[in-house]
Amino acid sequence: MEVFNAHTEDFQKGVVIPVNKPLDWTSFDVVKKIRYTLKYHRGIEKIKIGHAGTLDPKATGLLLVCTGKATKHISEFQDMEKTYIANIKLGATTPSFDTETNENEQYPVDHITKSALDDVLGNFTGTINQIPPEYSALKYKGKRAYTLAREGKHPKLKSREIYIENIKLTEFRKPFFSIYVTCRKGTYLRSLARDIGKELNSGAYLVGLIRTQIGSYKLSDAYDQKIIENILIK
Repeated sequence: MEVFNAHTEDFQKGVVIPVNKPLDWTSFDVVKKIRYTLKYHRGIEKIKIGHAGTLDPKATGLLLVCTGKATKHISEFQDMEKTYIANIKLGATTPSFDTETNENEQYPVDHITKSALDDVLGNFTGTINQIPPEYSALKYKGKRAYTLAREGKHPKLKSREIYIENIKLTEFRKPFFSIYVTCRKGTYLRSLARDIGKELNSGAYLVGLIRTQIGSYKLSDAYDQKIIENILIK
């Protein structure tokens, strides 16, 4: 297994492709595009391809795409610690907890100070319980939760235990703030935004999310989708 570069040819043997996922693409969109390009420009008809950890359509940043025998290591990548930069708006909520849906409720923010926010963030480190968003890819009674949510239904997803190593406030310009988060798999930053808002007796939702690292893999080493396509076509 090797890391993707311009000279890599043995995709069946196993390659890890660090991708900077475009905004509004699903993680599976990236996988499909790479599979298509390998098939029609490299003549590789059958190959296993998968990604190691979903990024929501409204998120960008590091997505690891594995080919061939490297797909056997996907669960290992998923277990690795991940870091994110999350941009959050206070004083409102959306059904999806991010910008996929419009604001549906408004809340006061005058009482929220930087000091109060710092104090609240400390409540979300370590092992905590979190309810995933209704607009998530988790299965509920055999269907994806987001499918039901988009039909106007409300899947009752169960709370589950997650682990957040660290949260650091990096910017506060009310009603917006940014945090740097280090966490383990299963953590929904959208749910974290919602819960922070509740803890502040207000509302909050995610307006931007960038995944910057997975284990030792860094966003600075990732390729834009168009660059990957150009390399694969050659």
